[in-house]
Amino acid sequence: MGFFNIFSSKKKDKEDLNKSLNKTKESFISKFSKAVVGKDTIDEEVLDNIEESLISADIGIETTIKIINRLEERVRKDKYLNSSDLNKILKEEISQLLDISNSKQNIIPETGKYPYVMLVVGVNGVGKTTTIGKLATLFKKHGKSVILGAADTFRAAAVDQIELWGKRVDVPVISHGMNTDPASVAYDAVKKAVDENYDAVIIDTAGRLHNKVGLMNELGKIKRIIQKFIPEAPHDILLVLDGSTGQNAFIQVKEFKKVTDVSAIAVTKLDGTAKGGIIIGICSEFNIPIKYIGLGEKPEDLQIFNTTNFIETLFD
Repeated sequence: MGFFNIFSSKKKDKEDLNKSLNKTKESFISKFSKAVVGKDTIDEEVLDNIEESLISADIGIETTIKIINRLEERVRKDKYLNSSDLNKILKEEISQLLDISNSKQNIIPETGKYPYVMLVVGVNGVGKTTTIGKLATLFKKHGKSVILGAADTFRAAAVDQIELWGKRVDVPVISHGMNTDPASVAYDAVKKAVDENYDAVIIDTAGRLHNKVGLMNELGKIKRIIQKFIPEAPHDILLVLDGSTGQNAFIQVKEFKKVTDVSAIAVTKLDGTAKGGIIIGICSEFNIPIKYIGLGEKPEDLQIFNTTNFIETLFD
């Protein structure tokens, strides 16, 4: 990709992000602005109003308290803190909370001679399979060859959908159909990737089994199978969350952390919600990087998460 194409792509990403965060900005920034407008100093009333604006953006109680405590500390330290200072400090605090996401910017981490392997998890309905299709699009955009594995074999719709995405973005899909062994799908997908020197394998997994133990056992079996080819695989376990569900997304992170080692998060459907603040809360509370954000329905509407762009857009 040439320099001017890269520049144009980054500019478009910022424009798309700005458009998608409109509802979150209206919810958060408008209340934040009202809290500090015309204030020469920051008092308890202002801090209370800021706390309300943070909570309304679904940043989460724990993270909101963390931010407010830090602001109160700065207010005590400098009694003449004004609204302009506060705006700058709030951006700095949020940037620190999101700092872990800055370490996950490479499209595919270095994996030596082996293909990069990603397992994708998430409850049904969050856009998991669609996100996989968009990931394939994103990888191809960056010049990477990719294989998809349709290992969510408990839902016919999931298998059919991932096969459709494969045709749509022109990438191979390994599928054994519904009610087949998910681990055997993962085995064949990784074997093909190793044998034919693909750059990446993205494997869909069951969004829900009959209980947590079943899901944990299934994911464990998939990991053992693919480690026969690549000992350190999977390189990432990506949890897909629906940004419009707000606090329910926090519950999903807690539940999936109990059954598998989630290493990265993708937040979908940010374009239709005022709850984009969950990105800040989830990153802060669980110390898991946000790696991708979904901003629409088109194949190219998935971005690598950029902390700086997110904060600049949120406070624009």
